[in-house]
Amino acid sequence: MPTISMFYGIIVRMYCGKAEHNPPHVHVYYQDFRAVVDIGTGDVRDGKLPPRQQRLVAAWVELHREELQADWELAARGEELFRIDPLR
Repeated sequence: MPTISMFYGIIVRMYCGKAEHNPPHVHVYYQDFRAVVDIGTGDVRDGKLPPRQQRLVAAWVELHREELQADWELAARGEELFRIDPLR
């Protein structure tokens, strides 16, 4: 599962392959926390993040939604993903 971005101790990854399920999402890791975050809404669909990190991830998703969608389409075809700029 490639890492597509890292910021403030948060790691964002996206699975590749045709078996990955919709809706489009990323897997987010922060310390011992793990969450699945919806690309369309920025909401946590599964798992948990601390409130501050959840807000940071939601803001990052909002800023990079088009790039995330493009990576999702690449992932669905099993192609290499692009790194996405971190939140600054």
